[in-house]
Amino acid sequence: MSLGVLNNIAAIYAENNLNQTQSSLQNTLTQLSSGSRINSGADDAAGLSVANGLQANVAALSQSSQNASAGIGLLQTADGALSQVTNLLNRAVTLATEAANGTLNTNQVSSANQEYQNILTEIGNIGSTTNFNGNSVFTSAAKTVFVSDGTASGATSFSETVGTLGASGVGVSAPSAGTTVNSAITNPTPTTSTGSAGSTATFTLGASTDTISGTLSITNPGVASGAAVTSTLAAGTTIAQAVSQLNTQYGSNGLVASESSDHKSLIITGPVDGGTAGTNTTDVTGTSLSQGVTTGATTVAGAGVDFSSTATVNVSQLSAATASTVLTSVTTAIGDVAYQRGNIGADVNELTAASNVASAESVNLTSAQSSVQSTDYGAATSNLAKFQVLSQTGISALAQANSVQQEVLKLLQ
Repeated sequence: MSLGVLNNIAAIYAENNLNQTQSSLQNTLTQLSSGSRINSGADDAAGLSVANGLQANVAALSQSSQNASAGIGLLQTADGALSQVTNLLNRAVTLATEAANGTLNTNQVSSANQEYQNILTEIGNIGSTTNFNGNSVFTSAAKTVFVSDGTASGATSFSETVGTLGASGVGVSAPSAGTTVNSAITNPTPTTSTGSAGSTATFTLGASTDTISGTLSITNPGVASGAAVTSTLAAGTTIAQAVSQLNTQYGSNGLVASESSDHKSLIITGPVDGGTAGTNTTDVTGTSLSQGVTTGATTVAGAGVDFSSTATVNVSQLSAATASTVLTSVTTAIGDVAYQRGNIGADVNELTAASNVASAESVNLTSAQSSVQSTDYGAATSNLAKFQVLSQTGISALAQANSVQQEVLKLLQ
């Protein structure tokens, strides 16, 4: 290599390497001081996106756990208030039992009624003054508890309804199961089987909520050597349950049970014909099915016992004449309050589970975020030592490269 002074190539190489070393050293010191491996998009663009997404999930889950805890607090407030209502009603039971006894005089019965009135007033006060975070607890309006991981698919809303409480409605009565009336289903005329379609027999109910029961007898020449296939459907069987039961029984013998798109019809389909059309047409002779129609059923709870003077059964006053009726009503109210507290307890358990799931998921996602973003101090300290040595040797090499070119001056002496 010839000698020259226009460019100090060795010094340029040394300076370039020293600059790279200083950049790496600065990046390592930033990781060590911040505790984060990714301090800008340039460090790891994909990793930064993952870490930030996980961080958003964790933030949503942490708040969701608090949301559920707040919902639990509201429900527990209602439960505690209802516990006091039960105590008051138990005292009313004592008063009604006492007033029913003929050994009391008019003044004593009047005193019992005065305390009974105070009990009804206090129950009304509990219903109107019990609040949680400034919101009335005893209301028919549902309180929504929102739980989410920050994504649309991971969001769940819990609708919690405590119910009203007052003298006109103490407790919550269970929904009515209603009465089921069975009526015969007229056997259909099956369609004719063809080489491309099996024969079908369709049993249609009045509504998708109706049930089906009785004996189903299917005879098809293409199934079980033409012998009748008999099935028994128990009372209260839904169309979906009937389809599942029948297909389990039919297996692969050529019969298939299905339901219509409106969930009102049970459809039995036989095998297609191998030759002449109509060969495998189904016969439903011997079939005797009924549909069950439920009337008077409700899906929502009632308002409980009405102790107001406008109630159908007036139990607003306690006297010797009304004591027995009051006792019955109070006992019913105690059961209704217990049912209401049971519903609240179930909701508390549901929200507790949701809070626990959100907390556990938050911990796991925090761990995942940490593995992506946190500084590996073992590797970082090793890099620190390496770059410190390289920095020192780079500076020394640059100094040597600068001094070496000065030797050209000796040729000019």
